[in-house]
Amino acid sequence: MNAVDSMDEAVNLESDVRPGQRWRESLAAARDAVAQATPLQVSGQLVKATGLVMEAVGLRLPVGSTCWIELPHHRVEAEVVGFSGERLFLMPENEVHGLVPGARVVPAEIRSGFTLLGKRQLPRRRMSDRVRHLPVGSRLLGRVVDGAGRPLDALGPLGEGAAAPLQSRPINPLERAPIDKPLDVGVRAINALLTVGRGQRMGLFAGSGVGKSVLLGMMARFTEADVIVVGLIGERGREVREFIEDILGKEGMARAVVVAAPADTSPLLRLQGAAYATTLAEYFRDQGLNVLLIMDSLTRYAMAQREIALAIGEPPATKGYPPSVFAKLPKLVERAGNGADAGGSITAFYTVLTEGDDQQDPIADSARAILDGHIVLSRRLAEQGHYPAIDIEASISRAMNQLVEPQQVAQAQRFKQLYAHYQRNRDLISVGAYVSGTDPLMDEAIQRYAVMEHFLVQGIQERSTLESGLSSFLELFGTGRT
Repeated sequence: MNAVDSMDEAVNLESDVRPGQRWRESLAAARDAVAQATPLQVSGQLVKATGLVMEAVGLRLPVGSTCWIELPHHRVEAEVVGFSGERLFLMPENEVHGLVPGARVVPAEIRSGFTLLGKRQLPRRRMSDRVRHLPVGSRLLGRVVDGAGRPLDALGPLGEGAAAPLQSRPINPLERAPIDKPLDVGVRAINALLTVGRGQRMGLFAGSGVGKSVLLGMMARFTEADVIVVGLIGERGREVREFIEDILGKEGMARAVVVAAPADTSPLLRLQGAAYATTLAEYFRDQGLNVLLIMDSLTRYAMAQREIALAIGEPPATKGYPPSVFAKLPKLVERAGNGADAGGSITAFYTVLTEGDDQQDPIADSARAILDGHIVLSRRLAEQGHYPAIDIEASISRAMNQLVEPQQVAQAQRFKQLYAHYQRNRDLISVGAYVSGTDPLMDEAIQRYAVMEHFLVQGIQERSTLESGLSSFLELFGTGRT
């Protein structure tokens, strides 16, 4: 029975039925018929495939929507990343083999849903913006998934549950709760000298091989956050298992979700991995939980966007990075932070790879401007066996002054002053060229340097709470708590 027949049958009711009831029943019958009708499926065809990008004609889909490329024995999932005239630019999730000219391209199927009609609930097919929705919720705790929400561990399927879109609307800045509570990350140097607040976004600037993964693992294990979301984006594949088993450990993994999109995945999947990790963190924040989001690394995210942008013809700008890269970075970072008052929070640490330890790298420079502080790891300190290799002189937490007492702020400034003064004159001291009594500040720095150095060093398995670290810090100069 089609929709017209249903309406005719509903209208030709017995004459003793009241007119209002007759029209309500006929309208309900029409809605039932429309809900059960099968809509026409529009499709296009593949006309070009070059490198990372494919081109299709015959479809009108918004950027960011998902579609399928149908091949003789399988189908390939792709995303619309741009368009030119009537042509859509598509990028597959993974490497594609067996593509043929003229392959059929169809929009991704829309999940059926339900709608309320009066007091009845009827199944319906609904159109949407076709933006990808991925699983979220507590069922992901302790799991490892890829950038498309597929399990990578051997713990079975995720099962049914809630799903959320990869992209979310920005939060009104006036509706965000202020950063006014410190977060214990379990690392003494950060708790005392670079205090991080709940909802703060920090950058971890480091070259390769200076211990950034170890530091991230310490924070993941020792933090007081309720949930930990880890995004391993564009890193070496072998590091995924090492990070989970050796660095994160069972203690950290029990309350964590790991999204892994290593370097051998497509740039699209790496972008999705970063967005998915942020979506998971947003979901837990909206449940009123305090979330620690660790993204390793923001640089690989930028490189993935660079690959896509250059492939679709966007001109390169600063050191080969197209302008869209610098537009996407703040959109990703701004999704973290505090929610509404009395709600949850996302405290985020984004690692930034400084190529050749160049702090003026364009991605590092851009990230430094949009984050709420930065922690710089020094190769010189790492080579000396000083771990965590935090360069206190070059690091800063922009929210610290609002989080701690003035006494701690003053002592942190005094600590940095003495430490920096010693480092600048280290060569003179080591060769015996400095004469005691020449500079009172230098004399004090030499006297206290060993104690300050010992305070900054912390073992991988050693946990330092916010309270104990602060007490030790205030006792360095004999001040103690007031």
